[in-house]
Amino acid sequence: MSPEFLPQLFPEPLMKRLLAVLDLDPELVAEDFADAAAQPVLAEAEVLVSSWGAPRLTDEVITKAPRLRAVLHAAGSVKSVVGDAAWDRPVAVSSSSGANALPVAEYTLAAILMAGKNLFALREDFRRERSFRLGYIYPEVGNFGRTVGIVGASKIGRRVLELLRPFDFEVLLADPYLEPAEAAALGAELVDLDSLAARSDVVSVHAPDLPETAGLISAERLAAMKNGTVVINTARGRLVDTDALIAEAAAGRLSAVVDVTHPEPLPRDSPLFDLPNVFLTPHVAGSHGNELSRMGLFMVEEAERLSRGEPLAHLVDPATLWKQA
Repeated sequence: MSPEFLPQLFPEPLMKRLLAVLDLDPELVAEDFADAAAQPVLAEAEVLVSSWGAPRLTDEVITKAPRLRAVLHAAGSVKSVVGDAAWDRPVAVSSSSGANALPVAEYTLAAILMAGKNLFALREDFRRERSFRLGYIYPEVGNFGRTVGIVGASKIGRRVLELLRPFDFEVLLADPYLEPAEAAALGAELVDLDSLAARSDVVSVHAPDLPETAGLISAERLAAMKNGTVVINTARGRLVDTDALIAEAAAGRLSAVVDVTHPEPLPRDSPLFDLPNVFLTPHVAGSHGNELSRMGLFMVEEAERLSRGEPLAHLVDPATLWKQA
């Protein structure tokens, strides 16, 4: 991994737990398996603990690690880290993507609730006017009975659905890999994406970034949304047609909460920075700060299970990895 992540992922109490079950050298942090210090260790390694900045486990690397039996990835997706040879061995690969799903879902819940109260627009009005009518009831504000559309039953999407359960929302879910009974068990009505776009007051995107999902929230689907609909994107910027979203927001028809963009970062002159009905954040919905230690904790617990001969709790399934966010 990149060395700066080690103390954030594994602060002292977690590192002690890790060292209690794995024979590792915390001073050896490899960003390139070709490093002279990494070569002899790789030949003996049974477990790799990785995170952001990890070198890819290519066929050549797997050949040089004949004893490797597990990869504990203290980050999200392993798509860019684990090559085919690791799956062919097979090597058990575990990921902290479930830990990273939690803050993204929390950010999304907060955005849904604040959007329902129209807080982003009201804040701008309040800032401009420096006053308000005491006792005035805003007729279009409120979360009671609002329709929320979730695009994708990914780990994050499922956690959002779970967090929405205590609230008085009608929840729609679009996911081509689910059956209606599965969606109902998640607390949502399964619909196609076009129906979700047309019916929802809030559309929150949690689908994976795949060639076929590029532009999933297209100009046509944005145009089909009701006036006042709020689009939330915490997935990947490519899933939403940026130019079309800018046009709809500039016209005042739609609002947006945008944590990820395409391109990323945006050009400095992008209208998204200045539109008053767009709440733009710098890719912060995922794990930051002290949330990184939760990702480390997930892999420490996996290492402890490994040492006890127990099944890993966060195994990555290579058969479904392609469609994961």
